[in-house]
Amino acid sequence: MAARESRLAEVVAAFTLTTDLASGQPLEHGLRRTLLAIWLGAEAGLDDDRLRDAFYVALLGSAGCVLDSAAMARFLEDDIAFRANMFPLDMASPMVAARYFGGTVVRGRSPLRQAAKMIGLTTQSKAICRDVATGVGAILDLGPHVRHALGQCDEHWNGKSAVLGLKGEQISVHARLFLLAQDIEVFHRLGGEHAAIQVVQQRSGTYYDPQLATCFIKHAGELLARLQVASTWDAVLAAEPDPPRMLSADEFDAVAQQVASFVDMRSAYTVGHSAGVAALAEAAAHHLGLGAEDALTLRRAGLLHDLGRAGVPVALWDKSAPLTRSEREKLERHPALTELILARSSSLGQLGTLAGLHHERLDGSGYRGVGGSSLPITARVLAVADAYQSKLEPRAYRMALTPETAAVEVKRQVDIGRLDGDVARAVLAVGGHIDLVIARAAPAGLTAREVEVLGLVVRGLSNRQVAESLVLAPKTVGHHIERIYEKTGVSTRVGATLFAIEHGLVPALAGQIRR
Repeated sequence: MAARESRLAEVVAAFTLTTDLASGQPLEHGLRRTLLAIWLGAEAGLDDDRLRDAFYVALLGSAGCVLDSAAMARFLEDDIAFRANMFPLDMASPMVAARYFGGTVVRGRSPLRQAAKMIGLTTQSKAICRDVATGVGAILDLGPHVRHALGQCDEHWNGKSAVLGLKGEQISVHARLFLLAQDIEVFHRLGGEHAAIQVVQQRSGTYYDPQLATCFIKHAGELLARLQVASTWDAVLAAEPDPPRMLSADEFDAVAQQVASFVDMRSAYTVGHSAGVAALAEAAAHHLGLGAEDALTLRRAGLLHDLGRAGVPVALWDKSAPLTRSEREKLERHPALTELILARSSSLGQLGTLAGLHHERLDGSGYRGVGGSSLPITARVLAVADAYQSKLEPRAYRMALTPETAAVEVKRQVDIGRLDGDVARAVLAVGGHIDLVIARAAPAGLTAREVEVLGLVVRGLSNRQVAESLVLAPKTVGHHIERIYEKTGVSTRVGATLFAIEHGLVPALAGQIRR
């Protein structure tokens, strides 16, 4: 993917698809919601500036569901199914809410325990939704109107939402549009035009702004018919008010890292994972001599490779006991889900294809069974970077491994034919494991210490600097260099450098290249 300007709406829309997974809705639920919100806003007379704000609020209004699931996971077996089944219900009704929570969240516990769990669940999830959504607006620098509206997307017109308690026009019009458009999309998909109109009529003045509700009912047939488009993705991009907001290469990476961070935070065990993979993959690409384009693609694919995790219940990521076969199948779908999310975009699709291969292995034993010659060098780099980074992180079933132990585990995967040896050496090099990088048989009979000295010599260090770096006497370094020259058949540093380059012995030392 070239380092060119990208469209903010494409990155945000990809995140919207991710929130669909986390909320248990079909992919493109959020995109259809966005179309309805902006079309309805136009019918209601919003100007271009307010329509632009409504566009981003509609895309991002469900951002909180990516993270509130983490809080709900300890109450639930499947936070995604829980949220999906809740959408059609009137959760503002205490009886409906009590029945649903009591039957789903805390089955088998005492009534007192049930009440405590329900209170904790609703309080935490709503607070998380509000804080996360507001934070997303601030991070993406979408302006104060969007940021404030994102914190109000659960507010009801009658002021009885139990979140902020805002009432009527105290609620941003963008948030009012979001709630109405979201429910229209759900009920239209489940029951058709009649069902959507009926719900809007019933909830007008309680959930929904009565003027917006009336506007929808008046134009329902036309608005719902407009959803029948060849490509919902293209329709959403076309619906963004002009001019579209563009991102520089650096801005794209910053936004992608924030999106990745939100998904990583669904489990305490994966916080910071994607940024770590991205840094390792990019640095390893440079170490291997890959081009700048491949290094950039690897960084971005590394950032976005785990978006599909949002489609797997948090309880599975946090489970300490062995997974059942069906649980493992759910977990192993996440790379394919990442690819599916990014495939909608012509500019992000290449990243999705690569990201979807991050759990593949050379022997075909990976999640999707792709192996050998079907795995390009970039996929092999991403796979090793992910494997190594994962071992540095704690998991529910084990503590975090030390860097040394993690490196040994990666080397073991190389030895049994699952990971690419040259790639593994590069990843371990940029991870600081020079001792393991040189564990392969060195050419010309060089010892591990001699390869280490050679690596510093070809980087232009003097004998004294090499000695200081390796805590050796300068005289000892001189003897090592003499033996290196003798073994390699050269007599100058230039010759030694050419030998090192030819045999892949120019290391990325921890303190110099490690990111």
